[in-house]
Amino acid sequence: MANGKRQMADSNGKIAKNNLYEICVIGGGPAGLEAAITACELGARVLVIDDNPVLGGQLIKQTHKFFGSKAHYCGVRGNDIGKLLSDKADELDISVLREATVVGYYDNDILGVLQKDRLFPIKAQRYIFATGATENMLAFENSDLPGVYGAGAVQTMMNVYGVLPGKRAVVIGSGNIGLIVPYQLLQAGVEVAAIVEIMDKVGGYYVHAAKIKRAGVPIYLKHTVIEAKGTDCVEAAVISQVGSKYECLLGTEKTIECDMILIAIGLSPLCELLYHAGCRIDYVPELGGHVPYHDENMQTSNNNIFVCGDLACIEEASTAMLEGKIAGARSFESLKGKNKQADEIARQAMSELSTIRSSPFEERILYGLNRLK
Repeated sequence: MANGKRQMADSNGKIAKNNLYEICVIGGGPAGLEAAITACELGARVLVIDDNPVLGGQLIKQTHKFFGSKAHYCGVRGNDIGKLLSDKADELDISVLREATVVGYYDNDILGVLQKDRLFPIKAQRYIFATGATENMLAFENSDLPGVYGAGAVQTMMNVYGVLPGKRAVVIGSGNIGLIVPYQLLQAGVEVAAIVEIMDKVGGYYVHAAKIKRAGVPIYLKHTVIEAKGTDCVEAAVISQVGSKYECLLGTEKTIECDMILIAIGLSPLCELLYHAGCRIDYVPELGGHVPYHDENMQTSNNNIFVCGDLACIEEASTAMLEGKIAGARSFESLKGKNKQADEIARQAMSELSTIRSSPFEERILYGLNRLK
């Protein structure tokens, strides 16, 4: 080990010339694609690495329409936004490695990439990590039964692969995902028996909660799940009311018949590769937990590495794309020197981010970002 990174080389002990890029983007979701497009349009040679067969990340399973401003794709469905960004990357002839996983960050700033049965190195002068986040899970009795899913996984099964994961669902958590996914289940003909929220109010946007209320789905506030019933698969969920210290209150248990329990209790940034790269990692609950330190230019403690999207802060796709633009522009400048066009792109994106985060809904994010300094 050297500087927290393991050495890696190809079979000849050298990095192949065609594996040398100016900017490499790890993650082809909304943040990564915007970063790649921005850097490429400014004139950089860009490579995108993504572990999925198609680009778009979380966007490819989002069938709901975005809201906000026209500049942020208001009225456009998430999966359509994903296609627009992917098509733009194709038009710019950005190099893309699909179904490829970055397995490590090694000495001399080399990535180890696994694609099918082939392991090979990639070398770039700057890296933009947009690896996203993973779903948080919840421990309760029989939580390992088939039929207990992450809500995002259900969204992928249903909206990407056309597979109905069950007939009757109980959803745990009422953030935006906990409200959007059950509404999409209803649209697909699945019955949603209940949404269960441990807090005393719904966590997601009112526009999503209103749809659920109009559909007649009960929302149990100050409740949590304590058990999944079933032998070979989920047959029911047992929920309980909680007290002021979130303790389960005896005698308040309620059994709800269902064949799937969806966990929608938030996300955690996927920052393992940043640990491997020796980047400073801070624990900031308001941003999603352990996140890589980064400044307003999305630059980490390693000057060659930038971050954006859910890896940097668990937020919405609109803010992820703006962070991607900043990372793309600033990484280009760090490589090529000060550039008027790049600076204008970054400053405009920063201004739009500031406007979005001036909302009362974003107070938590601003507090977290201030803690990161």
